This record gives sequence, structure tokens and C-alpha cells, in this order.
Amino acid sequence: MRLHVDQRHERVLELVRERGSLRVAELAEELGMSAVTLRRDVEALAAQGLVDRLHGAVVWPAGQSRPAPAAAPPAEGLVVGMVVPTTEYYYADVVRGARRTVEAAGARLTIGLSRYLPDEDAAQTRRLLSTGADGLLLTPSWERGCPEQGEGLWTVEQETPVVLVERSAPLGHPAARLDRVRSDHAHGAAEAVAHLAGLGHRAIALAVQDSPTAPRLRVGYRAAVEALGLTPVSASPLDDAPSRSEADRFERTLEYLCEGVASGDVTAAIVHSDADAIVLIPRLQARGVRVPEDLAVIAYDDEVASLADLPLTAVAPDKHAVGAAAARLLLSRLGVAEPGATDAGPGAGAGAGAAGGGSVARRHLDILPTLRIRVSCGAAAAAS
Repeated sequence: MRLHVDQRHERVLELVRERGSLRVAELAEELGMSAVTLRRDVEALAAQGLVDRLHGAVVWPAGQSRPAPAAAPPAEGLVVGMVVPTTEYYYADVVRGARRTVEAAGARLTIGLSRYLPDEDAAQTRRLLSTGADGLLLTPSWERGCPEQGEGLWTVEQETPVVLVERSAPLGHPAARLDRVRSDHAHGAAEAVAHLAGLGHRAIALAVQDSPTAPRLRVGYRAAVEALGLTPVSASPLDDAPSRSEADRFERTLEYLCEGVASGDVTAAIVHSDADAIVLIPRLQARGVRVPEDLAVIAYDDEVASLADLPLTAVAPDKHAVGAAAARLLLSRLGVAEPGATDAGPGAGAGAGAAGGGSVARRHLDILPTLRIRVSCGAAAAAS
């Protein structure tokens, strides 16, 4: 029999008074209610000062008598929802890092996949919340890695804590106030430029595929070229007119690099991704462009760069660390003590704060990629 709202409130108060604190998902299951309905009831009770909300949990207010003192709920039973475009390629390690951290805390990770489909991010988020997710790790399918004007407002409308993963929002956008963890792709591109410049290259090209990573790569590349006083080279034609297909991308990038080498305007290139570099290098060689003698190459991603016939020097974002750091940050927002993992550096696990922001400042954490030297850049160290 469905309980009247007053009966539900009375039962919620009874259970919370008895136990001190309960996860919303656990309480909803025990009462046979949907998590959405229970959250509304808890909000109503909290507005009257009858209970306190603590990041997916209901807590008996301090100072009111009850059988035992209120305490922060344990991680056991906690559910973390994660929405990513895919669990393949780049995001496989991101998910693994998050899963290891969440499970080490005694919680559970559930996944929603958007497959870059329009509006699917929000749909998957609603699904995860309806099945009891207490907090959210979100990687929205924003084409440029950040929302356009009017886009992504749904990310700040969630009742649960949210951490953006490998995404950010421009200043002034409401989502810029959310916690986020991302790879510093601009730094990675700048490190690649600096390494090539250290090898004596003054004219370095950037060839990137159209992806959410590309804008940050261009920012880092341009900043490093200017800071080091390098010779500006003409931009890839893909910068102004994105490719229509993979075949079109490879053909236009190949022509761009061959023409640059033939004219003497380009002696080195950064190619995103390393899978693209593995396809391009044999084609360059077939056109008489020797790598690294005529064109030093650094790939970006390091998913398969070391497996190339000519092992590729590559910038490697620490995807596992990004997932782990994002999960630790979300767990801290949910009031869970930071797990013992240390692979994301200092500050990844902030202290607990209220779901709406609390007294703890929001955190924007950038994790620096590393440069792995191999043969394709021509560095003498690669031969050792």
C-alpha cells in the first residue's frame, strides 16, 4: 500500500532517529520508495530542520536526542554514477582509475554511456540517479571539451554532488563552479614543443584530429611557440575545415606535412593521436619523407605509440590518475574519508562539503601529462 506523504515523513524520521544516519538509496529501498520521491521528502524535512542532508545521506540533527550520536555514513552501500562517452580507448583507463578508487572505499561504481549521442548525457544521468546514484562523475559530450553558450546547464541542476571529468566550462558559465579534474593537454602540447625545440627544431607543425582535446592542444602549442621564439608555421587545413571522414583527415594531413617538409618550412610535427601517427608515418615514408631524419614526430595520447614499427615518442596523459582523482574528490564531497591511493598528487581529496557547495572551496585539478621519449623524434636518448 502506498504511504501518504505524512506517513512517509513519519517513517523517515523514525528510522533516522533510530540509526543516526542512512544513505538515501538504502532508505528508499527499505521504504519501498523511489529515490527521487525520497529525496523530495528529505528536502521537505530538512527545510523544517527535522533532519540534515549530507551528500546522499540523511542525518539526525546534532543537538536533538536520539539513541546514539549522529555520524557520517560509511562508504558501504554508496553508489557513484559515472557518465562517459565510451569505455574504449582513452576512457578505458579513466574508468579503471575511478573504479579502483571507488571500490577501495567500499562503494560501487555504475556506468552510463553516451556514445556522443545528442542529449544522451542527461538521459544517462537521470537513469543513474533513478537507480540510486549518490554522486556523479560526468564527462559530457561537448565537442570542444567545454560547453557552448546555453549548453550543459543540466550539469549544475543535479541534487547530488557532481565532478566533471576531462571537461571544463568557460568562466562565467554556471558549470565553471563545479568541481573538475582533467588532463592538462595544453601543458602536454607545450612540453612536446619544448622537447623538439631542445633538439634544434625551429619550425614545428601541429596536426590534430577534431576532438574535445584539440582546442587545448592548440592553446599549449601556440603558447610554447611564442614563448620559445620559434618560427610560426602555417596551420593545418583541418584547423579551419574539419575532416569529413577518416580518409579525408589522413589525406589532407599527409599533404600538409609533405608540403611543409618539401618547402623546408617544417622539420618536426606533433600529431594527435598516436593512432593517426601510426597510419601517417608509412605514408610519409612512401612519399620520400624520412622519420625522424626529415621530420621528427611526437604523437599525443600514448595508447599504442610504443607498439609502432618505428616506436613513437609520445605525450602520455595519466588517464588512470584523472579517474582516480575525480573519484576521490567526489567521495570527499560525499563525506567519505579519502582512500589510501596516492597516484593523483596532493589535494585530490578535498574535505567534505555540503552538497550545494558547503564551506569547502570547489576544486579545479589539472594533472600534467608526461613525455615518453622513443625513436620517432630523433633524440639520441631514444637509442639507449
